[in-house]
Amino acid sequence: MSEVPEKPLVIAISSRALFDLAESHRVYSEEGVDAYCEYQIKHENEILEPGVAFPMVQKFLALNQAEKNQQSPWVEIVLISRNNADTGLRIFKSIEHYGLNITRAAFTSGEIPYKYVTPFGGDLFLSFDSDDVVQALLNGHAAATILPSQTREDPDDLLRIAFDGDSVLFSDDSDKIYDEEGIDEFAEHEKRNADDPLPGGPFKNFLATLHRIQKVRTDKPIRTALVTSRSAPAHERVVKTLRAWDIRIDESLFLGGMKKGEFLKCFGADLYFDDRLAHCNTARQYVTTGHVPVKP
Repeated sequence: MSEVPEKPLVIAISSRALFDLAESHRVYSEEGVDAYCEYQIKHENEILEPGVAFPMVQKFLALNQAEKNQQSPWVEIVLISRNNADTGLRIFKSIEHYGLNITRAAFTSGEIPYKYVTPFGGDLFLSFDSDDVVQALLNGHAAATILPSQTREDPDDLLRIAFDGDSVLFSDDSDKIYDEEGIDEFAEHEKRNADDPLPGGPFKNFLATLHRIQKVRTDKPIRTALVTSRSAPAHERVVKTLRAWDIRIDESLFLGGMKKGEFLKCFGADLYFDDRLAHCNTARQYVTTGHVPVKP
C-alpha cells in the first residue's frame, strides 16, 4: 500500500460541470427561479445524464478505489452549487445512481459559491459559470471554466492532465511581454532570463499536489503534460523553472504557435487548462477543456 496522504486533493465542482443540466438551465434562463424549482422537483426522480467533467471526476475518484485498504482518501470531490437543498435532491440522487463517492456539498440558493472553496480546503474549482471562476482566481484559487467539449472516446484507467504554461502554471509576466512587445522581444527576454525561475501561476500548487501523489503511488495512476506555444530558445527557462520547483512533468510539448488540439488528443488528455480562448476553442474539439480567465 502507498504512503497515506497528509491531505486529500480536494476538487470543488459545480453541478452543471458534473451533470448535463442544459434543459434545467434553459427553464431557469427563460422562465425564472420559481419555474426552475418547480421543474427540478417535478423531475426529481429522473437521473441526470453525465456532464462534460463527469468522466474526469470518475477517474479522480478511482484513485481512491485502487487502494482498498487505505483509510484516508487521495481525492475528495465536493459539490458547490447555486441550487438550493430542495432542488439539489435531484443532483444527489444522480450522484448515488452513478455510484460517485461525493458526500459533501454547499447549496447556495443563487449566491456566488466560490467562497466555500477555502473552508472545504479546495485545491481546484471547476464550474460552467465564468463569473464564479474569475472570482475564485482573484481570491487565489486554481479555477477554470469548463467549456462544452468533446470527451475521450476510449478512456482507460490512467488520469492524464495537461496544462498550458504562461498564465496557468507560470505567472503572466512573460505573457505580458509577448502581448505588448511581440514574439521577438519575448524570445530575447526569456533567453536573457533563462536561469531565473518563472514565478508561479494559479495552477502551480495544483500541479505540485498531483506531483506529490505521483511520487508515492506505486501504481503510477497520473500522467501530466505541459503543452505550450513556446519554442526554443524560450523553452530553457521553463525546464529550469520546473527543476527549481522540484516538480516533474511527464511530457513537455513546445509547439511554437501550432494548434494544440491534435497534440492533446495524442496525449490522451482527460482535462486541459489554458488561459487563451483561441487555444481552448481548438482543444475542446478533441478533449475536455477548462478556460482559465486570467485576462479581461
